[in-house]
Amino acid sequence: MPRRPIELTNQVESLSILDADGRVDAALDPKINDADLKRLFRGMLLARRLDERLLRLQRQGRIGTFGPALGQEAASLGPAYVMQPKDWFIPSFREPAAMLWRGWPIERIILWWGGNEIGASTPEEMNDLPICVPVSTQCLHAAGIAWGCKFKSDSAVAVCFTGDGGTSEGDFHEALNFSAATDLPVVFIIQNNHWAISLPRARQSRSATLAQKCIAYGIDGLQVDGNDILAMIVAAREAIEKARAGGGPTLIEAVTYRLGVHTTADDPKKYRSEEEVACWAPRDPLARFQKYVLARKVFDANGIERLDAEIGEMIEAAVQKAEQYQPDPLDSFRHTFAEIPPALRRQMDEVSAYLAEQRGGAAAESEETAAPPEMADA
Repeated sequence: MPRRPIELTNQVESLSILDADGRVDAALDPKINDADLKRLFRGMLLARRLDERLLRLQRQGRIGTFGPALGQEAASLGPAYVMQPKDWFIPSFREPAAMLWRGWPIERIILWWGGNEIGASTPEEMNDLPICVPVSTQCLHAAGIAWGCKFKSDSAVAVCFTGDGGTSEGDFHEALNFSAATDLPVVFIIQNNHWAISLPRARQSRSATLAQKCIAYGIDGLQVDGNDILAMIVAAREAIEKARAGGGPTLIEAVTYRLGVHTTADDPKKYRSEEEVACWAPRDPLARFQKYVLARKVFDANGIERLDAEIGEMIEAAVQKAEQYQPDPLDSFRHTFAEIPPALRRQMDEVSAYLAEQRGGAAAESEETAAPPEMADA
């Protein structure tokens, strides 16, 4: 028998709508209304300013190690915009723009990077998972959630984010294979920022694109300009609507760039050139989107300046709120079991009694050392 090509049923495409100068491809323009464009620009600017503030807080020793998302805001904000509240959001750790859009309080994100577990507590009635640093483990979480949605005939869709380095992990491939084989309502988004800490994309995979990894699993893939908020909206909308209608998973590669450090424990100057970073700077998603909204007359320069000041005040208030937060020591006993086992309950009661005793002793000591009323009045 002669050799013959194998016909593949899935497809891989590339998508870009907004160029580096903010000019839009009219044929592909999703035609978002002015009110939503204002909200989207505000969301991207808020994520950028929070990122900058968190970096300063870390350098001041006020939070722990921090992983910036500088230059990657559009890659998560676009999908968040088209998700419904009931959809499941499964982040890695460079999706603050999406988290803020979904309703996470700013102070809770600050507390997470400060090492406080309340930051990993999803706000009530939100189908969101907390920040996930272990590489690609969240992909399996997404597959499991999507399986649950399908099992319950729930129309919710799971949207999961990972990085280019995550595609080298077994968890990523297991999640894609299981999701494809069982036709799950899930969208996997790779934030290809070209660097897995110090390992460049070229050494991560021989594939011409990361999107084409979909071919092995029989699902569709799309390579998108991840610094183009409009392209990310269009791509995510198509994938989410397809999943919701029973069309199964989609793999999206958002081509972006990590303009800053991998984390604050990292020095990128040791492994990449400043020329490479400078090459990507003109493609900054915030600068590109700002040119677009100015051209659309959604904002003028004064309006953006006022918005920037308002955002600065919001972040400052959130920083103060986060730094005033006092954790409950008894939380170390909670949140592991639906019903606390008797042995753990006894330990919790013992610690609770000890803390009450300490507080009582401290209050008594404070009263003994306090100045008599007449001295205080003097």
